[in-house]
Amino acid sequence: MTRIYIIRHAEAEGNLFRRVQGWHDGKITPRGMRQIAALAERFRDIHIDALYSSDLSRTVTTATAITKYHALRLDLEPQLREVCMGVWENMTWGDVEKLWPEQLANFSSDPDNWHTEGSESFQHLGDRVLEAVLRLGKKHDGQTIALVSHGMAIRSLHCRVLGVPSREVDSIPHGDNTCVSLYELENGELRPVFRNDNSHLDAETSTFARQTWWKKKTGADKNNLRFEPLDIDKERDYYEQCYADAWRAAHGTLAGFDPNAYVLNAKNHASEPGCLVKVCSGSEDIGIVELDVQRGAADGYCWISLCYLDGAHRHLGYGAQLIGHAVTVARERGLWRLQLHVAECNSAAAGFYEHLGFREIDTNMGVLGLLRRMELIVP
Repeated sequence: MTRIYIIRHAEAEGNLFRRVQGWHDGKITPRGMRQIAALAERFRDIHIDALYSSDLSRTVTTATAITKYHALRLDLEPQLREVCMGVWENMTWGDVEKLWPEQLANFSSDPDNWHTEGSESFQHLGDRVLEAVLRLGKKHDGQTIALVSHGMAIRSLHCRVLGVPSREVDSIPHGDNTCVSLYELENGELRPVFRNDNSHLDAETSTFARQTWWKKKTGADKNNLRFEPLDIDKERDYYEQCYADAWRAAHGTLAGFDPNAYVLNAKNHASEPGCLVKVCSGSEDIGIVELDVQRGAADGYCWISLCYLDGAHRHLGYGAQLIGHAVTVARERGLWRLQLHVAECNSAAAGFYEHLGFREIDTNMGVLGLLRRMELIVP
């Protein structure tokens, strides 16, 4: 009999930024690294004979949880990859929901009927993952192995083994990041021992503890945002209103605020695709992201001029998606750092950015006082 541990990767950028990450190769987040540390302790005293991972970086990084205490070679197994999402790759889930609502519903609740341009079928996904698990289990007959894979790939395996049809996929719960399943393989038959166990995570470390989409049968998350171009000429009043509110929130006053200067900058930034956008939730505009990709281009950084959500949508976990947009724009232009200023008195904003991995690199004097210059590395 072979014992097969199947592990979902740690939290990656797509999970945090709410972007589609099938074959898109997003990196592990700071919380994901804490999940990996917890996973390592879980497996510290469990004997493992062989270790395999999908060839995407988020699973390869997660596999270091096993190699921390076990002197094992990591073998890459492309058949353990996530489902290929075609044209959806690296789009926001908010955009997907707006453009393909029926296909998103199929993907969540009846994936055999899901299709989009360039995507892989759920049937093919299940075929390749099951074949890989059986092949590797047979190769290591009588041993214990660990396989690191992805959420939908693991879900397709559970469906195959348990005989769950596509239209009943809701009966197979989604698994948290770094959740662990255990199967036993004997005489060519897979038997589940347990599935999707995340008992090594606490409420602070768990990704699912901060999200609700996985609890819903539709799988759709109404907290998913999207980003649309802001027309600074037609929507100047909205822009000025948002910037003034952001200034007041940062400094406690509107002293020193010069709307004409910021509008002039915004017109320059708007000439670059994705650099002046409204943040949208459903049919509602709830904020702005403004980026300057020229300011630090020679030094490899993208400057965040404005990262704003209106008062009703703050402290709801939305902010990471705005940074996700900035990360995407920066990478598209070959920039590997994000930088911004935070007023020294604005400890709440500084704490938010630090939580996402930003670190203070300098201080500069602003119109109303000292500004903390913060940076996020986005390799």
